[in-house]
Amino acid sequence: MNQNTPRGTSKETAREEPVAATPQGAVRTALVVLALCFTLAVLGRGLSESFTVFLKPISENFGWDRAQIVSIYSLTWLVSGLTAPLVGRLFDHSGPLIVYALGLLLLGSAFLIAGRAQSLWQFQLSIGLCVGIGVAFIGNVPNSILLGRWFGPRLPTAMAVVYSAMGGGVLALLPASQLLIDHLGWRETYQLFGLATLGLLVPLMLLPWRLFASGSPYVAKKTDPDFVDHGWTLPSAMRHHAFWALFSTFFFTAVGMYAIAAQIVAYLIDAGFPPLQAATAWGFSGVVLVFGMLGVSALDGLIGRRPSVLLSYAISILGIFLLWLLQYSANLVLLTGFVVCFGSMMGSRGPLITATAMKIFGGKRVGTIYGTISIGSGLGSAFGSWSGGLIHDATHGYNALLVFAFASVVLGMIPFLIVPALRR
Repeated sequence: MNQNTPRGTSKETAREEPVAATPQGAVRTALVVLALCFTLAVLGRGLSESFTVFLKPISENFGWDRAQIVSIYSLTWLVSGLTAPLVGRLFDHSGPLIVYALGLLLLGSAFLIAGRAQSLWQFQLSIGLCVGIGVAFIGNVPNSILLGRWFGPRLPTAMAVVYSAMGGGVLALLPASQLLIDHLGWRETYQLFGLATLGLLVPLMLLPWRLFASGSPYVAKKTDPDFVDHGWTLPSAMRHHAFWALFSTFFFTAVGMYAIAAQIVAYLIDAGFPPLQAATAWGFSGVVLVFGMLGVSALDGLIGRRPSVLLSYAISILGIFLLWLLQYSANLVLLTGFVVCFGSMMGSRGPLITATAMKIFGGKRVGTIYGTISIGSGLGSAFGSWSGGLIHDATHGYNALLVFAFASVVLGMIPFLIVPALRR
């Protein structure tokens, strides 16, 4: 072994080391890691949200009511949230390659199974359980940990770029899903999604994962000075009020947003818009989401975290009001206003909340701690979408559903008004 190679370092690592050994090399590698996380987030979010387009054709094919069909979508996000701590722990123990490869394998297999499903439990197993786990394995928990190793204090900006992938996935795959369903059928579209996802495993395995996992040598590993505790464990974190403040923010915000998001395409169709126009309109929320993500993150540096987050909640509430008006006047002005306001803020708070959690609880077990906090988002998404389906079936309309969403979003905002750790 070369005498300049550190003891215990493999030849492969030694060959990769010089790539990030200079500031310019570290920057290039960081941008490659960012692009990778963005691509995986586009895939995961786009495939999971595509179910909002499949909702009506599957429901009509089997004659299921709204609550039954939405239960599949709810299970996706419930499982995704509950899996988050496992993802963080596996990432801490085994590294990113194992986590991401398992995610693609689960997603591809799930869609192949869904394409042949004949009963509700089969959809719940494939689209609900397997897609939920797969999305967690290529989603925000592993991405935030990996990016934290390369961007350090600039993590909010990096996460804003990755969170904007939610919009990219929605923009790309929702209209595409509708077109494929119209021309091929929903079963064949699921089969195509499955094969394409499994095909991505090959290029994924060829990437320089040891280099990616090592992190930048120029990133200082620091925690918030007000929360210095290099011995953070999950039990000690759970005893701190900041943990539960972040958890509740994730939970209630997800309840409000997903109570609407799960049924938005169906809502627009019921309001009088053609199916493709409804899917495309909601798909364009992906465009405005990019600006919303980056805008809120930029405001974080200009006016502070708390004002930026509160402003994003106010814009979300305005979007809910515009959606309520759409059922009485289905015009493009209101539709555009809703997509801009609600769509641009769909997850816009995520990068700031993630960065706050990583800063407070930074350390060797940050993956496990942040993954557990993320359970709130999964539980909220599942509860919100499932409750929305029940409310729709019980009231045969959307007014009560929108009131429920509004109240939940307000509850999600409250921790930033009253909790000391989030007010700073």
